[in-house]
Amino acid sequence: MSSFLKPVLHSYFRSSCSWRVRIALALKGIEYDQAPVNLIKDGGQQLSDDYRTLNPMRQVPAITIDGITLSQSLAIIQYLDETRPTPRLLPDDPKKRAQVRMISDVIAAGIQPLQNLAVLQKVGDDKKLEWAQHFIIKGFNALEKILQQTAGQYCVGDEISMADLCLVPQVYNAERFKVGLKPYPTITRINRTLIELDAFKVSHPSYQPDTPPEL
Repeated sequence: MSSFLKPVLHSYFRSSCSWRVRIALALKGIEYDQAPVNLIKDGGQQLSDDYRTLNPMRQVPAITIDGITLSQSLAIIQYLDETRPTPRLLPDDPKKRAQVRMISDVIAAGIQPLQNLAVLQKVGDDKKLEWAQHFIIKGFNALEKILQQTAGQYCVGDEISMADLCLVPQVYNAERFKVGLKPYPTITRINRTLIELDAFKVSHPSYQPDTPPEL
């Protein structure tokens, strides 16, 4: 019976990790409900005892689907791809699939966590811009070289993959932190193509149930 219930995504409108999952859900045409978790209000709703029961890491996203609760965006995306394989977000070809995972990990493990809200709060307001810029630039310098070898229309060849779901939110973060994109023509080209697609538009932070009116 649980497999027939609509999934519930616990997310925050501007969370990169939540955005990746929203894109995957949109691409696969999966209807779901959102349960917003405000990372700032009330000292951070993700720190509440109720949410800790749902996700002991006290992070977003978490999704309740098929009778289980999953956290970690890449694990969620790969579960969706294994249980609802159309369209494929990890290629059948093992070399391309490894490249998709490599690029996803470069972003999700090597760039994004270093400008996560919890990290920036520890760094402090006076240093957070410089900190974020440093690690985004370092990561983008590497990512640009990788994509020059793997990209077609998208990050890996000409099919949208999990790597593209990681790229777009990270470019958005780079722009938020005033990182110039001129040195990264491949990143810029792919991002411009992706943000015109419906699944990337509807999942954008500007159009979520918890998006503040002023944004």
